[in-house]
Amino acid sequence: MHQVINRTVIILLAIAFLIPLVWTVFTSFTPSEEIITRANPFAIENPTFVNYINAWKTIPFLQYYWNTIVIVVGILAVQLVTITLAAYAFARLNFVGSGILFIIFLTQIMIPPDILIYPNYTIMKELNLVDTKLAIMLPYWASSFGVFQLRQTFKQIPLDLDEAARVDGCKWWQTLWYVYLPAAKPTYIAFGLISVSTHWSNFMWPLVVTNSVESRPLTVGIAIFAQSFETGAQWGTVTAATLMVILPLLIAFFVFQRQFVDSFMHSGIK
Repeated sequence: MHQVINRTVIILLAIAFLIPLVWTVFTSFTPSEEIITRANPFAIENPTFVNYINAWKTIPFLQYYWNTIVIVVGILAVQLVTITLAAYAFARLNFVGSGILFIIFLTQIMIPPDILIYPNYTIMKELNLVDTKLAIMLPYWASSFGVFQLRQTFKQIPLDLDEAARVDGCKWWQTLWYVYLPAAKPTYIAFGLISVSTHWSNFMWPLVVTNSVESRPLTVGIAIFAQSFETGAQWGTVTAATLMVILPLLIAFFVFQRQFVDSFMHSGIK
């Protein structure tokens, strides 16, 4: 009985999350004149690709894609270094106050990023980095969630492997590279998916700190495009553009979904 209830709840939640995506797909193939008049939002009388063509011609997608990829990859590359070193220190190094420091470090998870927009903007302005891709990346180069997740994985690696590596003459960074990193591969994949999806869809901070097409990511560019219609949003074109933005994330999740789930199982997160 308990399993039936759980499955029913999961199915209902899946349907609730799937309905908006299905509506977006159907609307993106619907001519603009049919969107207002159609009675069934999931019915298409004359499917067309015109909305995708109009979106591609109107929005500088290549520039926005390039900006977004640079930002996402730049953030993830630095995060992988910072979370690896911090997680290894908290998991294997013994130093005074490590437990208290780790708790203080984890408090960052409870702080909403939007609260830090003003101080972050002030710092970027003093550094003369406003309206640059670097300004979008800098505040996210450390991740307390990533450190917590990776620390849990590192702590489950047997200490015997450390001792064996020391006997073989490995230094700490060699042990980290040859022992810990391969064992934590599922966790790295999961964190990579979380980081990429978060910063691919990040909106508020890039909106505040960017002013030009050369620096704006996809989310900001699409929002400005949707607000540019004087007679109301062209939902067919807007939904087509939205699907073009989220499609890489959907593909990445379906490809790496097993590693994503496995990482939480290995890190002890229930």
